[in-house]
Amino acid sequence: MIDIHSHILPNVDDGAGSLEEGLRMAERAVNDGIREMVATPHSLDGVYVNCVDEILAGVAQFRCALSANHLDLELHPGGDIHLSTQMVQRIHNQEACTLNNMGKFILLELPSQMIPNGVKDEIFSLKLNGITPIITHPERNLMVQHDPETLYELIGMGALAQVTAMSLTGDFGEFIFHVSERLMKHRLIHVIATDAHSAEDRPPVLSGAVERAADILKSYDEALHMVTQVPAAILSGRTPDIPEPMHVKRTGRTAA
Repeated sequence: MIDIHSHILPNVDDGAGSLEEGLRMAERAVNDGIREMVATPHSLDGVYVNCVDEILAGVAQFRCALSANHLDLELHPGGDIHLSTQMVQRIHNQEACTLNNMGKFILLELPSQMIPNGVKDEIFSLKLNGITPIITHPERNLMVQHDPETLYELIGMGALAQVTAMSLTGDFGEFIFHVSERLMKHRLIHVIATDAHSAEDRPPVLSGAVERAADILKSYDEALHMVTQVPAAILSGRTPDIPEPMHVKRTGRTAA
């Protein structure tokens, strides 16, 4: 399996707080069957900067630590990039790292309470410049929770969406699970990732989420596709094979 969203790099954001914690996360990932992982430190969120050069250097150092500890985990560079203005320019200025530093896909983090009016302009600009945004954990966004059609509109513009594994396994609560379930049933989610921040509380584990996704989608192959072929295409800069999204009606608090 491939995990495209993790905070495994030590001492760069609110993820791994030490090299030892990062290595424990790597061991947990390998034991779960994850063979490739993208280190995606927070960027452009007003707290963490993490420019491309810093991330590349951190990944190189951590690869050495993985090898020295005999951990068979392939690590790629990336960034968890908060929505901001002039994103294309900031990416071109090396202020934020694309996935695998390929210049083709980014993880796009939206504010948790809203979807700003300017997001469509930024997505349009990114797509115009050959960059596809992958919206991270939309199931935890207040507007998407109450009106999933807002996510459908962004996907219609060419964005992709990534659900967090712990949302599917119910670790973030029943409501978040039901939102995730609804988005998946309407094919508004394209990839499952861990968004891991630690070895225990927010671990890099995908297997349980794949099982839940298989139950939701009534297809283990479709669920597995979201942690294998889709992320593999993304990391190679290719357009992934994804299902046609479906419209979804607004239902208020009840997400089921």
